[in-house]
Amino acid sequence: MPLNKEELIKKVGFNIRSCRKSKNISIQKLALEAGLDYSQVCRIERGVINTSIYQLFLISKTLDVPIILFFSDI
Repeated sequence: MPLNKEELIKKVGFNIRSCRKSKNISIQKLALEAGLDYSQVCRIERGVINTSIYQLFLISKTLDVPIILFFSDI
């Protein structure tokens, strides 16, 4: 059964957080280097907001990972 919208947003946020932590990068550093607000990155990682494709792109480039990684196990 496919994930609903809220589950998908939470899973993507979890995957971003896991990737960031595996690279030992703080939320502050990720936000600064991606040009995003700290609070926005926090909300993305917690799955509170449905972020844009462009912001996912910025995060993936900052973490130096393919954007598809954020959708693994979905």
